[in-house]
Amino acid sequence: MSMFLERAFARIHAHCMLSTVESSTPMGDSSQPVFQVLFDDAEPSPFANDALARYGNLGFPPAPPGRPWIHSNFVQSLDGIVSLLGKHASGGDISQSTADRWLMDLLRAHSDGVLMGMNTLREERRLRGPGNRGILFQVVEPELLELRRNLGKGRQRNIFVTRAEKLVFSEWKVFDGDVLDAVIVTSPAGTIRLAPQQQSHPHVTVVPAGKDETIDLGLAMRKLRQHLGIEHLLCEGGPSLYGALARSDLIDEKFITIAPVEVGQHVPPEQERLPNEESTDPLIRPNVFGGPGFTRETMTRWTWLSSRKSGDHEFNRYRRKR
Repeated sequence: MSMFLERAFARIHAHCMLSTVESSTPMGDSSQPVFQVLFDDAEPSPFANDALARYGNLGFPPAPPGRPWIHSNFVQSLDGIVSLLGKHASGGDISQSTADRWLMDLLRAHSDGVLMGMNTLREERRLRGPGNRGILFQVVEPELLELRRNLGKGRQRNIFVTRAEKLVFSEWKVFDGDVLDAVIVTSPAGTIRLAPQQQSHPHVTVVPAGKDETIDLGLAMRKLRQHLGIEHLLCEGGPSLYGALARSDLIDEKFITIAPVEVGQHVPPEQERLPNEESTDPLIRPNVFGGPGFTRETMTRWTWLSSRKSGDHEFNRYRRKR
């Protein structure tokens, strides 16, 4: 995959990037969404809860033997696009929905960790301008933090998959360790590159998996379960990481918000481009699945598990058929 596409995919954090956690003021009660349940064939909720009452039933099966249950969360347009690219590249520019943002917190509350590529964090910092140390991907809604505690979840975790080239922990707020735990999944070579920083950041957990410069995602997921006790893992992208997990048959479920907008695949000539987009023509907007896909014989199949609506937005849940 080209470096340009890697950077483009990094812009597509699963959901409303700009509102992820920088604001410490949650939405007031008047802005809290209520979802209309169209159908739901998922597991029952573990207990009754006022926060869950907004969404309705939400339960998860036990994790499979030896690895976490992995569910992803993305927003896309009616025509399947997850980023406009350019200066408005976030998922929030596609969704424009408080319900979508609230659902992201709900899924994080049920998860033992949030998984993403390091490029997602880099793009978050770019969106906020010079001098910013990035953000934390965490639950911010008080009622959902309380739900998380009732579910018996521990400290929140951000887990980054990266080759760890030129990664300096002190440049990023997420590695400070004062609010949440940070985990790096990397190759053996990446582990060697990060070793000099372990003395100053002993609270950052490094998980080596693979050979030389190659990251073995299957082995990494087994280590996350065995060594960190992660049973339910939320993947928030980007598309290249999601694609790699899907090709390794590691995605169990996917939550997809369908926004009532149509944007088109080719970036139009009237859209202002970022400097690194100038030389690419045509400039193609990405979908959820980055990288090589499947053939007709190997394509994956899914069960449509539930569907909800809030306003004109549709919220679907799919489970992998195996």
